[in-house]
Amino acid sequence: MSPADTHSADAGTSDAAQKPSRRRFLQSAAAAAAVSAAPLAHAQQQAAATPAIAPPPAAVPMLPVRLNINGHPYELQVEARTTLLDALREYAGLTGTKKGCDRGQCGACTVIVSGRRINACLTLAVMHEGESVTTVEGLAPNGDALAPIQQAFIEKDAFQCGYCTPGQLCSATALIAEYRAGDASAVTADVRFRPAQLSDDEIRERMSGNICRCGAYPNIVAAVKAVASGNA
Repeated sequence: MSPADTHSADAGTSDAAQKPSRRRFLQSAAAAAAVSAAPLAHAQQQAAATPAIAPPPAAVPMLPVRLNINGHPYELQVEARTTLLDALREYAGLTGTKKGCDRGQCGACTVIVSGRRINACLTLAVMHEGESVTTVEGLAPNGDALAPIQQAFIEKDAFQCGYCTPGQLCSATALIAEYRAGDASAVTADVRFRPAQLSDDEIRERMSGNICRCGAYPNIVAAVKAVASGNA
């Protein structure tokens, strides 16, 4: 074989050896491009699948509610869903009425509406349009003297932390009025007749909707009994 033939054979061998390398390079480049493009395509798919953000809801309309609270007229602008408790505290600024469980179980929010005690957290303000509401701030006849039930609570030491006391005072005030009006309770022996006096059992039953977590129940009973019997 001549030198020229030998050189030609060597060149052919070299080209054959280089061709696979170029092929692998192109394959690697294509694979790298595909890997790089995959996250972008996935992100674009996620963006397309994400729903558009809904616009904020329109403002809830406010309703006027006229109440007579502790002898004073109030006209409050409240949402239809506002409870009487929140209307008193947040809109009328009367924070004496307390929010305890907010479920009608503890009695801390007890107020007197048109002569009847209710849990203010369980009723809507708009349901009492034009009605009279008495809160703990309105129990005293004037700003200089306490109501008899308030004075009795102090004398009988009928509270400790005081959080439930506003509801206890309102409930006791209504209880005494109910008793004097001849209303019976679940423990009244004969519902046709008013008991001659409020026994401890009568008071406990009639105050059972008001919880005192400090456990001042005996002193609360004593305070209510003193006022009901005229000894306070």
